[in-house]
Amino acid sequence: MFTVSMDIPRHEQLVMVHTTEGRGFTPEEVAQRCADKIISVSDTADPVLRQQAYAYKESIAKLVEQYFKEAVRADRTTVYNALMDAGHPTLANAIRRL
Repeated sequence: MFTVSMDIPRHEQLVMVHTTEGRGFTPEEVAQRCADKIISVSDTADPVLRQQAYAYKESIAKLVEQYFKEAVRADRTTVYNALMDAGHPTLANAIRRL
Protein backbone atom coordinates (compact mmCIF):
# COMPACT_ATOMS: atom_id res chain seq x y z
CA MET A 1 0.00 0.00 0.00
CA PHE A 2 1.19 3.52 -0.84
CA THR A 3 0.52 6.28 1.67
CA VAL A 4 1.11 9.99 1.24
CA SER A 5 0.92 12.45 4.07
CA MET A 6 1.34 16.18 4.01
CA ASP A 7 1.67 18.70 6.77
CA ILE A 8 -0.41 21.77 6.02
CA PRO A 9 0.45 24.77 8.16
CA ARG A 10 -2.65 25.83 10.03
CA HIS A 11 -1.43 29.30 10.94
CA GLU A 12 -0.61 30.40 7.38
CA GLN A 13 -3.07 31.78 4.87
CA LEU A 14 -3.08 29.33 1.97
CA VAL A 15 -5.68 30.91 -0.29
CA MET A 16 -6.35 34.56 -0.98
CA VAL A 17 -8.97 36.04 -3.28
CA HIS A 18 -8.59 39.44 -4.94
CA THR A 19 -11.44 41.06 -6.82
CA THR A 20 -12.26 44.29 -8.59
CA GLU A 21 -15.54 45.76 -9.65
CA GLY A 22 -16.09 47.07 -13.17
CA ARG A 23 -12.41 46.85 -14.16
CA GLY A 24 -9.40 44.60 -14.33
CA PHE A 25 -6.39 44.77 -12.06
CA THR A 26 -3.93 47.62 -12.54
CA PRO A 27 -0.23 46.94 -13.10
CA GLU A 28 0.39 48.40 -9.61
CA GLU A 29 -2.02 45.94 -7.98
CA VAL A 30 -0.60 42.95 -9.82
CA ALA A 31 2.97 44.04 -9.08
CA GLN A 32 2.21 44.28 -5.36
CA ARG A 33 0.66 40.80 -5.35
CA CYS A 34 3.72 39.51 -7.22
CA ALA A 35 6.11 41.08 -4.70
CA ASP A 36 4.05 39.63 -1.85
CA LYS A 37 4.56 36.15 -3.34
CA ILE A 38 8.28 36.67 -4.02
CA ILE A 39 9.18 38.05 -0.60
CA SER A 40 7.56 37.13 2.67
CA VAL A 41 8.67 38.42 6.04
CA SER A 42 8.08 36.70 9.33
CA ASP A 43 6.42 38.70 12.08
CA THR A 44 9.00 37.25 14.45
CA ALA A 45 12.01 38.30 12.37
CA ASP A 46 14.55 40.73 13.80
CA PRO A 47 13.01 44.22 13.47
CA VAL A 48 15.96 45.59 11.50
CA LEU A 49 15.89 42.65 9.08
CA ARG A 50 12.11 42.90 8.80
CA GLN A 51 12.36 46.60 7.92
CA GLN A 52 15.02 45.86 5.29
CA ALA A 53 12.91 43.07 3.82
CA TYR A 54 9.84 45.32 3.58
CA ALA A 55 11.90 48.02 1.87
CA TYR A 56 13.29 45.44 -0.55
CA LYS A 57 9.78 44.12 -1.23
CA GLU A 58 8.61 47.62 -2.13
CA SER A 59 11.55 48.13 -4.51
CA ILE A 60 10.74 44.78 -6.16
CA ALA A 61 7.08 45.83 -6.49
CA LYS A 62 8.09 49.08 -8.22
CA LEU A 63 10.43 47.23 -10.59
CA VAL A 64 7.79 44.63 -11.48
CA GLU A 65 5.21 47.41 -11.93
CA GLN A 66 7.51 49.16 -14.41
CA TYR A 67 7.84 46.00 -16.50
CA PHE A 68 4.11 45.26 -16.33
CA LYS A 69 3.36 48.75 -17.65
CA GLU A 70 5.87 48.18 -20.44
CA ALA A 71 4.17 44.87 -21.27
CA VAL A 72 0.76 46.58 -21.44
CA ARG A 73 2.13 49.24 -23.81
CA ALA A 74 3.78 46.58 -25.97
CA ASP A 75 0.57 44.55 -26.14
CA ARG A 76 -1.45 47.61 -27.14
CA THR A 77 1.07 48.29 -29.89
CA THR A 78 0.64 44.71 -31.11
CA VAL A 79 -3.17 45.04 -31.07
CA TYR A 80 -2.96 48.43 -32.81
CA ASN A 81 -0.77 46.99 -35.58
CA ALA A 82 -3.02 43.95 -36.00
CA LEU A 83 -6.11 46.17 -36.33
CA MET A 84 -4.36 48.46 -38.82
CA ASP A 85 -3.28 45.43 -40.87
CA ALA A 86 -6.87 44.15 -40.78
CA GLY A 87 -8.15 47.44 -42.16
CA HIS A 88 -9.68 48.91 -38.97
CA PRO A 89 -7.86 52.24 -38.48
CA THR A 90 -10.62 53.83 -36.38
CA LEU A 91 -10.61 50.96 -33.89
CA ALA A 92 -6.80 50.83 -33.97
CA ASN A 93 -6.60 54.52 -33.07
CA ALA A 94 -9.09 54.03 -30.25
CA ILE A 95 -6.82 51.32 -28.82
CA ARG A 96 -3.76 53.55 -29.22
CA ARG A 97 -5.41 56.31 -27.19
CA LEU A 98 -6.13 54.04 -24.20
